[in-house]
This record gives sequence, structure tokens and C-alpha cells, in this order.
Amino acid sequence: SGIWLGVEWDNPQRGKHDGTYEGTQYFKCRHPKGGSFIRPNKANFGVDFLTAVKNRYGLNDEQDVQHGTENTLVFGKKTVEFVGMDSIAEQQRQVRLNQLVDISVRECAVSRAGQEEEISRTCTNIRHINLSKNLISSWETVAAIASQIQNLETLNISENKMKFPSTPSSVSGVFSKLRILALNQTEITWAEVLLCAPGWPVLEELYLTSNNITVLERPENVLQTLKLLDLSDNQLLDGDQLHRVAHLPRLEQLILRNTGISSIHFPDAGFGCKTKMFPSLKHLAINGNKISQWSSINELEKLPSLRSLQCHSNPVMDTEKNPETLRQLIIAKIGGLEVLNRSEILPDERKGAELDYRKIFGNDWLAAGGNCNPEKNKPSEEFLAAHPRYLLLCLKYGAPEEGELKRQQPSTLKNQLLTLTIKCPENPEQKPVEKKLPESMTIQRVKGLLYRLLKIPGSELKLSYESSKLEGREVELDNDLKPLQFYSIENGDCVLVRW
Repeated sequence: SGIWLGVEWDNPQRGKHDGTYEGTQYFKCRHPKGGSFIRPNKANFGVDFLTAVKNRYGLNDEQDVQHGTENTLVFGKKTVEFVGMDSIAEQQRQVRLNQLVDISVRECAVSRAGQEEEISRTCTNIRHINLSKNLISSWETVAAIASQIQNLETLNISENKMKFPSTPSSVSGVFSKLRILALNQTEITWAEVLLCAPGWPVLEELYLTSNNITVLERPENVLQTLKLLDLSDNQLLDGDQLHRVAHLPRLEQLILRNTGISSIHFPDAGFGCKTKMFPSLKHLAINGNKISQWSSINELEKLPSLRSLQCHSNPVMDTEKNPETLRQLIIAKIGGLEVLNRSEILPDERKGAELDYRKIFGNDWLAAGGNCNPEKNKPSEEFLAAHPRYLLLCLKYGAPEEGELKRQQPSTLKNQLLTLTIKCPENPEQKPVEKKLPESMTIQRVKGLLYRLLKIPGSELKLSYESSKLEGREVELDNDLKPLQFYSIENGDCVLVRW
């Protein structure tokens, strides 16, 4: 008996049914056990925006009373009444509200804008608002709040279950200065994004994570100012979906973590050419996906502006057991890369990676028709597809010589490790370090390792070693391309580091 509310919980584990009671369906749920009935007095229908701001920042009437802003004060046994104290307190509140620039009312049960023009009268300096995890149920409510804030630049309305316009948005000028917008976990579709986008004429960053977006469409005359797009935790599944957003002219950062992508392909460009897609893209995050083939990594070399890549937690990363070898392969395959998995690629590391790549795949190159004689150097299409930069590396460093390739055979790659002591004779504060290094490791790679170990630029390092058998004799390690075994270094020897 009486009035009941039918609710569907965000967490379906809290529910009991699908909105059906004794054979009658009163409301529908997406989850068969996501619904409950509750009494109206158990529900929180929220507050208006300004009330939430005052509550969060201690500027409401009740808190002023608690802190002693009543109309009377007691001196000894006399009570003195102050005329006009209410208006003074109100003026102080107005001043403090006008000073707020960055406001967060996350999880404050905001459900409506409030009285018209009330926000614009009291909060004239707001530029950044966090409205995430509230009770906002429609895009119109967001627009009603934003319409009263003239200089709004950043808006986070994530984790609100909202209805968005199903026809082109009629809101104009409300978001004219908005640069950053977060719509994570709002259940917005890409089609709804495009319907709202004409109202975001200068938007630079758009966050759309965890919205069950599976299909993209090409933005026509919208989102053209976008520099960052985050589509993480949406199951796009098909890498070709990326082609729909590939022509955003200013897009510099694309975040695609955990989107189910299994391949990347830019069909408009052949081997050694640059794609016209993503012309400004500098930073790409594809970690946590299902990319299993090196061909997708090869494709990234076609991006003309790519400088930073995050790609860990993909099946292709499991094809190499040694993380250092894996890193070298990616560096060698993508020539313009400067940062890989948030670690800077120094010039010495790139040089070492490219030299090693050139040698490791040298025998494959010869078997595919490669030749040191430029006139006879015609490797197969299959080889070029697997190693698009190989010919460029040969031009850069010269074709690998027969002696180099012999040293790269599997039997010699698995040679014994040398146990060496690393010392800095001119820096006594640096304690000696013991390291195990393969004797096939080049001096170039040793310098790269010591850079990471000692935080010294590899180009400035000068290496030599002292033999444990010939005390007092120091041999300079002067050729970066030679391996440790070239200098007859043995277990127990000491490598000296100077800069």
C-alpha cells in the first residue's frame, strides 16, 4: 500500500528483481536483478548547484550561525543586537563566492541548476567545475548551469547517468569558451557526442572513457579544434574504427587503452611512406589491447608526427622474453619515437637499437635477396613488409658485413655472462657496482646501460677496463660498435667509468 519508487541500482548486486512484483511489471531494468522498490522518504532527490557549492565551501546560512554570525552578542550580562548583520554576512558570502575560480562539487548530490541567474550573480569568476558523480539526469541541466558561467573552460560531468539530445543541440554560446570536457561513464554514444559537438567550438580535450562506445563516425565540421581524445575502456574491437577520427587536423594525443583493438593499418601509405591520417598525432596510447602482430607496430612508422608511444600489455609484447630486446625492436621499427612507455629514448640508445636490429635480421635480409652491392640489393616484398625500415638503416649505417652477421648466430648470442665490477674513479661517492653482462654486448649498449644506472649522458662517457690478471694496466674501450669480447675482457675485470 502507499507510494513506492522503482529504482535501478548502478551496482546490480544491490537489487532484488527486474521491476516485477507478483506478476506485474512496474518498471524495466537492464539487469534482471538490478531493481528494488523503496519508499520516497528513503530517496535523495539532490540539491541545486549553488547550495552544493555553499555546503562544500562552508558558505551556507547554517554554518555561518554555527560559527557565531548571529545578530546578537553578549558582553558580560548585557546582550547587544547588531542591526544589519544579516546583510553584512550575505555580502561576505558573496565576496567569497566571487573569489572561487576552480570548484569541485563531486558527489554532492547536485541534481538541478537552481533559480535562474542565481549562479551568475554570485559566482562570477568560475572557470573550472568538477560536477562528477552527482544526480544530474540530462544534458539540459548541464547547459542550464553552464549558461550562467561566462568564462567556463573546464567541465567534468563524469559518472552522471544522463540523457543526451537525440536531435542537433539547440544550445548555442553556452560552451563557447570550453576547452576541456570529461564525459566518462555517462553512457553517451558517439552519435550523441557529434550532436552536441557544434556547441563546443573551441574544445581541445575530450574524455569519453567507459561509455560502451563500439562504433565511431567521422566528425563533419565539428571537433576540428580537438587536441586530445580519450576513448579508453570502450570496446571498439575493429582497428578500422580509428580511420573515422583519423582526419581531425589538430589531434595530438589519442588514448586507446583497453579498447579491444587487435590491429592497426593505414592503407593509404605503402612501405617507407607516411600516411595522411592523424597528421598532427604526437602521443599514442594503445596499452592493454589485443595487438598480436608486429605488422601493427610497423604501421605506426607511417604516422608523420608520432613521438611518444605506450604499448605494453599487448600479446605482441610476449613474443620476446627479454624486455630490453623488445624495447630495442620497437625503437628500431619507429624512427621518430622519442619516448617509449614513458621512458625517454636517448640518441645513444636509438643508435644501439638500430645497429643491433640491422645485424640481428641481416641473415634474413641476405636470404630474401639483400646484397651489399646496391645494384643487386633487391630484398623480397615479404621481407620489406616485415622490416620496412631495414633498407633505411643500411643506408644510415652501411650494410652489415659478413663478420658481423656470424657473431649474431644463436649459438654465440647465448654466450656466457661476464661478472664485472663498475667503478667511477673520479667520483669516490659512487660506490662500485657488480653487474653481469653478455660478452657479445657492444660498448654502445654498455654505455646505454650505465646511463640508466648512473644517470649520466651516454655520449659523455669514456670507458676503460683493468684486468684482474694484469694489475695497473688500463685498456681503453674506444670503439662503440665492438663487443666486450673483442677486448678480451674476462670475469672479475673492472670497468672504469669517466665523464
